[in-house]
Amino acid sequence: QVQLVESGGGLVQPGGSLRLSCAASASISSLDTMGWYRQAPGKERELVAITSGSIANYADSVKGRFTISRDNAKNTVYLQMNRLKPEDTAVYYCNAQRLGYYYWGQGTQVTVSS
Repeated sequence: QVQLVESGGGLVQPGGSLRLSCAASASISSLDTMGWYRQAPGKERELVAITSGSIANYADSVKGRFTISRDNAKNTVYLQMNRLKPEDTAVYYCNAQRLGYYYWGQGTQVTVSS
């Protein structure tokens, strides 16, 4: 069992930045992948960014604006979000995968509005 706790969401103006954090209860080095998903009202949950070791992949909609990173010593994964747009508004969820099992955080709200 892996517990994930997100933090860092909030209200930001268009063009602004936020950094989300996801603290894991297990060593993230032992996890196959860690990633960030989001779900906007009325829409399905979608992948934002995912990392495995030194490899990272991003949704086309966030490439060049968002960066996923990890601190193995702190068992924490981050999502740096720059040049935020209103369409980035959603609940952001941290995800971890290990041996075919998926784990989710409780989510953190990100609202981009003037």
